[in-house]
Amino acid sequence: MPTVARRIVFAAAFASAAVAVPTAPTSAQATWEPTRPVQFLVPAGTGGGADQMARTIQGIVSKHELMRQPIVVTNKGGGAGAEAFLEVKNSRGNPHVLVITLSNLFTTPLATGVPVSWRDMTPVKMLALDEFVLWVHAESPWHTVSDFIGAAKSQRLRMGGTGSRQEDHIITAAITRATGAQFTYVPFRGGGEVATQLVGRHVDATVNNPIEAVAHWRAGTLRPLCVFDSQRLPVTEKMTATMAWSDIPTCKEAGLDVEYLMLRGIFMPPGVPEAAVAFYIGLLDRVRATPEWQELMRNGAFNTTTMIGADYARWVEREEERHRSLMAEAGFLAR
Repeated sequence: MPTVARRIVFAAAFASAAVAVPTAPTSAQATWEPTRPVQFLVPAGTGGGADQMARTIQGIVSKHELMRQPIVVTNKGGGAGAEAFLEVKNSRGNPHVLVITLSNLFTTPLATGVPVSWRDMTPVKMLALDEFVLWVHAESPWHTVSDFIGAAKSQRLRMGGTGSRQEDHIITAAITRATGAQFTYVPFRGGGEVATQLVGRHVDATVNNPIEAVAHWRAGTLRPLCVFDSQRLPVTEKMTATMAWSDIPTCKEAGLDVEYLMLRGIFMPPGVPEAAVAFYIGLLDRVRATPEWQELMRNGAFNTTTMIGADYARWVEREEERHRSLMAEAGFLAR
C-alpha cells in the first residue's frame, strides 16, 4: 500500500456503464412490494450529504407516486453511525428497513470495534460516489492551495469535519502526511453543521462534500480551493456568477497529491427476500430517472457510478480493505 503522502485513492478503479432505467416494475419486482411504511435510516446527522440524498429519494418517491407505502427518513447518527448499522443488522428478514451508507460503513467498525460489518447487511445498490472539496471562508486570505498550506505550516489551522476518525479526519491526516502542515481537527455531528461552522468562521477550513457547501458557495460565503479527485468535476453549469464545478482544480493539480471519493449506497437487513431487493433496485432506478435526481447530481457534483449485486459487493469488500490499511497508517484503528 503506498503511503498517503504519495497518494490515497478511495474510489473504484473503474466506472460502471449507465444502467437502463425501467419505467415500470418488472414481473420479478411485482411479486413483492412494501405492505407498511419503509424506514429509511441515515447513519449521520441532519443536513449532511447522506441526509440530503435520503430526503431527496423520499420526496421523489412521494411526488411521483413510485410506491404505495411512504418512506420515513430517520437520522440515527449515534456512535458515528453504529446506532443505525446495528439496527439494520438486528432487523433480520425485515424488508421494510433501508439504510443509506457512507464511509462510516467501514470507518466506524474499524475505528471503534463495534460488532457490525457490511457483511451483516444486504447490499442493494450503489447510487453514486461523492466528492470532497477543500473549502475556506470567502473572506480568508487564501486563494490557492499553496496559500492555504503555507499558512497551515506557519500556524496551526482549525480543520472542521464530521466525526472523529471518519472520512473528513482521514483526509485531514492525509494532508498532514503529504505536506507536513499541522491542523487542529474539530469534529461536528454532521456535514451541514460543518459547513455552517466554517461560514461562522469557527474553523478555518473544511473538506465538505459539494452538496453540503454548495448553497454557501452560491451565497458568496465559502471559497473552494481544490477537489479531491483524479480529474476535474464534469459539471460545467455555473454554480456562482463566475464559477462552475469544473472550474475547481484537482488537489493534485494544485500541488496536493491526495484523492478521496466516498460511497453513497443502499443496504438492507440480512436475510431479506430476493424479491424485495429486486423491488428496491427497480424503485431506485426509477428515482434516478427523474429530473429531481438529476438536479441533485448536478448541484452536488456527484460521480454517478452505480453498481448492484456481486459487482457492488466486491467493490465494497475492496474499499473495506483499503480503509483498513489507510486507517492503520493514520493510527485510527481500534486498539
